[in-house]
Amino acid sequence: MWMINVNILAFLIIFLGRYGTLALQDVTVDLFGAENHGTVAAFGDFNSDKQTDIFIIRERSELLIFLADVKAPYFKPKVHIGSDVLPRDSIITSVVPGDYDGDSQMDVLLTLQIKSDKTTVFIFWAKNNQTLDMDDFLRLNETFTDQPLVMDFNGDMIPDIFGVTTPPSTVACYFKSRIPKCENALNSSVKMRIPHSNAFTDLNKDFTADLFLTTEGPMFETWISKDGNFHKMDVLPPHPPAKTVGQSSFVDFDGDGYQDHLLPVCLDDACQRSAIYLAHPNHTEWVPVLSDFQRRETVWGFVPGTPSQPLTLHLGDYNLDGFPDALVVLRNTSGGGQLAFLLENVPCNNASCHSIGRMFRIHWDQSDLGAIPHAVIATFFDIYEDGILDMLVLSQPGGKGDFIVHALKNNFEADAYFVKVMVLSGLCSNVCPDQVKPFGVNQPGPYVMYTTVDSNGYLKNASAGQLSQSAHFSLQLPYTVLGLGRSANFLDHLYVGIPREPGVTAIRKQEWTAIIPNSQLIVIPYPHNEPRSWSAKLYLTPSNSVLLTAIALIGVCVFILVIIGILHWQEKKADDREKRQEAHRFHFDAM
Repeated sequence: MWMINVNILAFLIIFLGRYGTLALQDVTVDLFGAENHGTVAAFGDFNSDKQTDIFIIRERSELLIFLADVKAPYFKPKVHIGSDVLPRDSIITSVVPGDYDGDSQMDVLLTLQIKSDKTTVFIFWAKNNQTLDMDDFLRLNETFTDQPLVMDFNGDMIPDIFGVTTPPSTVACYFKSRIPKCENALNSSVKMRIPHSNAFTDLNKDFTADLFLTTEGPMFETWISKDGNFHKMDVLPPHPPAKTVGQSSFVDFDGDGYQDHLLPVCLDDACQRSAIYLAHPNHTEWVPVLSDFQRRETVWGFVPGTPSQPLTLHLGDYNLDGFPDALVVLRNTSGGGQLAFLLENVPCNNASCHSIGRMFRIHWDQSDLGAIPHAVIATFFDIYEDGILDMLVLSQPGGKGDFIVHALKNNFEADAYFVKVMVLSGLCSNVCPDQVKPFGVNQPGPYVMYTTVDSNGYLKNASAGQLSQSAHFSLQLPYTVLGLGRSANFLDHLYVGIPREPGVTAIRKQEWTAIIPNSQLIVIPYPHNEPRSWSAKLYLTPSNSVLLTAIALIGVCVFILVIIGILHWQEKKADDREKRQEAHRFHFDAM
């Protein structure tokens, strides 16, 4: 991996590739050894080494942070928060890593249920030696009716806590010098649905994160950030397409730069019939993007959600074609168990999704996923930091106890490319207090979009929000992987926007041009109000295509050198022969 200054980058790499299909390889032992049990709860770079670590809950009462390593097993449990620190009889319900005190180091937020259904928040502060301070941690006085949403409510690039407290009041909690301050949020009361799927992402393509709420009145509420303050807007369509709904998700489903609202639903009380609907910002109706769950003679469907484990789609672009795919757990409605399945985003082939142009297609014959029975959760994760999304599947064979973690490497081989973007907090730039490396911040709210021209000359773009959701095992990655398809061209434009402070009308957005494919861009928005001063570091990740190019180039060079050597040798032999003939020639002039 080489770091390249994007401002002086001016060379082009010719990519070679091979067509291929999805193939998965079980690498569980290589990753975890015998430690592959527990609930994968979150991802983040805890020790700031630019390698994503894994946060795993064990026995619902302790947290282990598995740090990425260069030797097998590649993830080792190094940091532990156990029952000796947490209150007795407490249950850990979620983990949200982030920099809550603004020192550019990763702290860890835990939500717990302590002998009740109310949610209590603990924050463990980071120490300079890349550990957590077990003696000095924060327990928030307020309790919440549900897991809160971690977002940047006031636009200072330090994560805040947003939720409904008990007694009911919608609040946002800020942290200054590790001292919390909770204030009433929004200008009207909100009765949240439990479990909620609130989100903090850009809903109107102005590069500023907005607030999406799931409530018990109208099912959905949208609060748009116009000047750093949130203003309630009408939601179209106003009502969900079914009575039993899962968790809302937001992705650029059709590649037009807008975040689309995806909603998995059960069409009957027993969830025998399932569907996934999409509400596009420019449409006033719900469009079905998946309704066919029949496999030969068997009908599959979603697993009905529970407050602790709601029905959720986990999204990512597994084949790098620029359109997000999904992982989901389905159950055999005839009673044959439940498995994880890949939903591929493909062109629409029926009239129901014609207005969108895209739909999901279930990969029924994915044997590697099918070999994991009793699946409960399936999500994407870039195991080897190569830009290709792999998979983690959690199973529970006996229906009780800890989950078993399965890691599947995506051996996808094709001439498809990507750009991987991580936006940091921008609280410091190259020089940070105590020589801290500001990579472990897990910043919610930044918005990323690119535009380029594909191999056919058509305009292509895609967008994504970074860490838009945090509750109920959303399992979002601290970066975005945007597929580029089979175009090896430079990205013409890549835009990054961050949230605004209240009263700020200027959009915080910056643009970079000529970004090389198959690279990781780390954006440091420092200072926040001066986008022209933001810096970006580009890390080029050589792919198999680049390796093939290098081998081909070296082979051609060696071949040419051999030809030149042979010709030179023949010419030298001819010169020596001519010199010998000249030496034996009779000189008549000497007579």
